[in-house]
Amino acid sequence: MDFLHRKKVTKRSPLKKKPLRLPGQSVQEQINSRVGKAMEYVVLMALAITVAITEWFRWFFKSPPQPIIPTFLAVLVCYYAIWKLILIWRGLKPLRQGRDGERFVGQCLEKLRERGYRVLHDIVGDKFNIDHLLIGPTGVYTVETKTISKPAKGPCEIIYDGEAVSMNGFPPDPDPIVQAKAQADWIKREFLKDVISDDLHVRPVVLYPGWFVKPQPKGCDVWVLNPDALPGFLQNEKASLDKHDIQAVEGCMSVYVRHSEPNSDL
Repeated sequence: MDFLHRKKVTKRSPLKKKPLRLPGQSVQEQINSRVGKAMEYVVLMALAITVAITEWFRWFFKSPPQPIIPTFLAVLVCYYAIWKLILIWRGLKPLRQGRDGERFVGQCLEKLRERGYRVLHDIVGDKFNIDHLLIGPTGVYTVETKTISKPAKGPCEIIYDGEAVSMNGFPPDPDPIVQAKAQADWIKREFLKDVISDDLHVRPVVLYPGWFVKPQPKGCDVWVLNPDALPGFLQNEKASLDKHDIQAVEGCMSVYVRHSEPNSDL
């Protein structure tokens, strides 16, 4: 019985640092939140039906029955809950598609480590997130993944003229160029100005998995590409960061990622 006399020992995690975030983690958190809300409505329906069945049971066994009001309330609750469940279910499909797209792009970016690049995923800001941050010899890149459903038939073509994007002739909403530029500006303004030279340009990149993206004009500030084309674009860029700079940027951003809290409004 010696264990009864043992002193309680305070325990702590063996991990010294929080793990970095995964590709698509913000979207996965939204999925988990929606599933949790769906379960609330399922439980609500179950309670309402249980009350109604109980009243009908009492009526069948000649107990003083009161089934009408509970049944009416159960119908109303079920109608409301089913409506909410349908909305949640419809919202899950695009979220899962977006999550899978971010994971696919994340796997593509991980392959660039062989070329000396470092990759961070799902950097959470104030009511927004940056899907991926690529840091390497040719500079720093914010990567926004757009996993857009394609039409069942016909062309699936994206055209970027250096200013705006069109998908099969229609502009996407919201504007991915404005979004990508804002993300790159936030990274440079909030983090990199105190780490490396102010002259470093953070390149905004927008990737469309599965779509054919026509070649864009030369000299565009934002790259709009299919993920398969990104390594070629990087190869044509001049080296601008040495190993020390890469480590400094990665270290700075890693500290932020580990201490940032997910935002439920993403």
